[in-house]
Amino acid sequence: GVRAAAGASFHPVTARSASDEELARVHDPRFIDALSKLRGESGYLDPDTYVSVQSVDVARLAAGSLVAMVDAMIDGPVARGVALLRPPGHHARPARAMGFCLINNVAVAAAHARSRGIQRIAIVDWDVHHGNGTQEMFWRDPSVLYLSTHQFPFYPGTGDLDEVGEGEGKGYTVNVPLAAGGGDAVYASAFERVLLPVLEAYAPELVLVSAGFDAAARDPLAQMELSPEVFGWMARAIARVTDASSRGRMGLVLEGGYDLVALEGGMKGAIEGMVTGSAVEPGRTPDDEGVERAARAAQKAWAGVS
Repeated sequence: GVRAAAGASFHPVTARSASDEELARVHDPRFIDALSKLRGESGYLDPDTYVSVQSVDVARLAAGSLVAMVDAMIDGPVARGVALLRPPGHHARPARAMGFCLINNVAVAAAHARSRGIQRIAIVDWDVHHGNGTQEMFWRDPSVLYLSTHQFPFYPGTGDLDEVGEGEGKGYTVNVPLAAGGGDAVYASAFERVLLPVLEAYAPELVLVSAGFDAAARDPLAQMELSPEVFGWMARAIARVTDASSRGRMGLVLEGGYDLVALEGGMKGAIEGMVTGSAVEPGRTPDDEGVERAARAAQKAWAGVS
């Protein structure tokens, strides 16, 4: 395998394209057909989302490769995984490409895991933008817990506290909207007050992290102030939950990140935190208003399902 700076030995998973059946678990078949017709074409699908002649093929390869990685995590012997995917996926809605995303990679993979018999899957989304597509796809589904920290108000406009799911899925969507300018201490408090308690109570059998690195201080598209080190702390915290409930099954799935230095530093830190348990302990701001409001909302929503 490839030896990373984190000291971990990597065993590559053979890339493959996602099948129509795999995509159709979360995407409208008519949308899949429309995407297929865009192969070899170029142009804008919306003001943010551009396709080149190879974009659709690459997007299907990204989604299919993540499915293959999830299979490897389920079947063993390796429980941890890292998927360096482009294009990203968490804004892709059931019938619409959006926000640089064509296919919702993490949602396709979660739905595949469900088809393999995994009954409780958690998606932790620390990208600076809210994963509106992922939330929508599992809005009524208690078998996939969606947890998100994100700058708010901000693109794409979703992810407020009252968005908790509907029907059988009510309570299984947990949003932590944070004001611009939040740093390591705010995110550490958000994890300890909201995300980790809910994740532990849910006891997932598999965790996929929508690992965007655009909340980094260097990133040009947002106004958060995270250090590379805090991504390692967040990954380690999640990994400890997976060690207790999911045989360690945890995958880092690349989403956003638009500064290469921040992207490299954040991903290196996250891999180290997940694989080796090495992480720098951040400070805390327990009185952050956004975290407090999110904690109260999560406790109220979770009390109805736990």
